[in-house]
Amino acid sequence: MDYTYLGRTGTSVSRIVLGTMNFGDRTTEEDSFAILDRAIELGINFIDTANGYGGSGGRGATEEIIGRWFAARPGVRDDVVLATKVHSPMVDPTPDGDVVNARGASAWQVRREAIGSLRRLQTDRIDLYQFHHIDRHISWPELWQSMETLVARGEVVYTGSSNFAAWNIAQANEVAQQRHFLGLVSEQSLYNLTQRSIELEVLPAAQHYGLGILPWSPLAGGLLSGGSNDAKARSNTERVSSARAERQEQLDAYDSFARERGWTPSALGLAWLLHQPGVTGPIIGPRTVEQLESAVTALEIHLSEDDLRSLDELFPGPGGQAPEAYAW
Repeated sequence: MDYTYLGRTGTSVSRIVLGTMNFGDRTTEEDSFAILDRAIELGINFIDTANGYGGSGGRGATEEIIGRWFAARPGVRDDVVLATKVHSPMVDPTPDGDVVNARGASAWQVRREAIGSLRRLQTDRIDLYQFHHIDRHISWPELWQSMETLVARGEVVYTGSSNFAAWNIAQANEVAQQRHFLGLVSEQSLYNLTQRSIELEVLPAAQHYGLGILPWSPLAGGLLSGGSNDAKARSNTERVSSARAERQEQLDAYDSFARERGWTPSALGLAWLLHQPGVTGPIIGPRTVEQLESAVTALEIHLSEDDLRSLDELFPGPGGQAPEAYAW
């Protein structure tokens, strides 16, 4: 396993991040335990989840599975950098909409959801507590006050963001600096060969403020996986099948590019991200141990400058960062 620092912190994390969205939904608890066990054996020490994950198992089910795994593996908790998120509602909406105070990142909400996540995860701390989305109704002084309290209590170590715009990152960390607080150390963004919009502004902002980028959906929901016979795979949904049909020629060329070099398409997609500046590690979401082991082979792929240029031609990005990408 390869490791790097989490943003501008001194904490080392694996360059493959284990995402757990499938746990309790497409993956049983038994299989989830097997994936977690194998991840530790492979040297993965960075696990990402969210309070609302669980799918068909119900909101919070994923954190509960991870909590039971910690409880059954005494001592393993201190080997793991554990990340979760706050923002998602934890109760079903009524016919009139969301339950009052069910969604968001108010100080009241953050405190309540932190208590819930700690209980479900059966742990005394969250190593990386992330705002799952920007909450435009809450001021940064309120947001930071809630996180400062959690850090002071020892219940949170670092804070991060997910799905933030570049100006959200700048605003957040400028206010944090004024409050003598560390601020955001990471940003989870949609980033893969088919979706490179963050190269315009989010990547430059993250690099300037010392945030590590954690790409989610690194294989574009399965578009870059080369297809799957797994009936439960997200890549077999109607939405992904439709997107694949629209890009069939491009994806066929990509598959051929990978296989001619002895790589799987999925490993190549992850390897490309590992070669991008500012990327800490892609978040993989394996449903099986075999998918986990396949993903880790991305670390063995070295892309030459010619390889990177060929992939740029096949999947053109926005042309660099703003404003040069579009102004001239």
